Amino acid sequence: MKKLFVATMSILSMSIFASAQTKATRPTAAPPAQQVFPVALPNYDEETATRLQIFLDNVDFGPGKIDGRMGEFFRKALISYKHAHAMPKTGAVDQWMLDQVPVTFTTYTIKGADLAFVGDLPSDHAAQARLKFQPYTSLLEFVAERFHSAEDYIRKLNLDRDLDLEHLEPGDELKVPNVLPFVIENVREEQLKENPAFKTRKVFVDTKERLAEVFDNDQLVCVFPITPGSTTLPAPVGTWRIVGITTWPWFRYDEGMLNHGVRTENFFNLPPGPNNLVGVMWAGLNRPGIGLHGTNNPETIGRAASHGCIRLANWDAVRLKDLVSVGNTVIIF
Repeated sequence: MKKLFVATMSILSMSIFASAQTKATRPTAAPPAQQVFPVALPNYDEETATRLQIFLDNVDFGPGKIDGRMGEFFRKALISYKHAHAMPKTGAVDQWMLDQVPVTFTTYTIKGADLAFVGDLPSDHAAQARLKFQPYTSLLEFVAERFHSAEDYIRKLNLDRDLDLEHLEPGDELKVPNVLPFVIENVREEQLKENPAFKTRKVFVDTKERLAEVFDNDQLVCVFPITPGSTTLPAPVGTWRIVGITTWPWFRYDEGMLNHGVRTENFFNLPPGPNNLVGVMWAGLNRPGIGLHGTNNPETIGRAASHGCIRLANWDAVRLKDLVSVGNTVIIF
């Protein structure tokens, strides 16, 4: 696989230079988050919750992993969608939303070609660097990410099926959420160019609410849950710009850079793959080592810390790249 891009991160590039940046504010159409998100939602039953999660996911208002539960990001996605469409921001179920998902679940049959994305993955970086590709470690992981779900939810949906989920084989049929799938084999290796149609778009990274929002002028286009750095290594507050977007990125793993902000010659160049530490997409900013990117562990989005970057689930990361452009402003606050 041809090397397109090497993502790097540093402690120095994670420090905050807010004094040199413009104070981050949303467009006038978007009130402060505390005015948007205090709305309480009723306790939807699992199937209703799943249908609403699928609807929101299909229209680029990411609810986090699909699991039929009343989670934080599901709530934020629903309220954000209503806010974006000037609807009353209540928790009431809108039947027309449910009507967009007439079939809650579907089936997926494991294909022989799926095996190309699954394999052994050593835990140490030296061994990973000798690989050409960092694959899924199981077909269950492949299916869960394809249908934007947690592995445990796929297990739950298939409890009554005579399947060994830890040793799936081509021909096995699984019950899965009827969401537009993340088709990893359709992710082409490329470096995206500036898209004139998206020239005015801006990305707002809300580190408190842990959301990435894209606006086209004053219109909210999409919302995705994120992990924005950590308490000790926060995403750099300020106004930045996307300088490059690439799929199937390589990752330069340099502990000297990660731990001390000093680039060393003791590093591992880790190959692309869904289990690469920056996932399947990297959108680099004009702040060296900082970008919006995918992840090798989507279940930790919004919970586990990252090294100063903005991390998304792979299925959200590949959609984000098609909703923004090189040159777009990114405001982190």
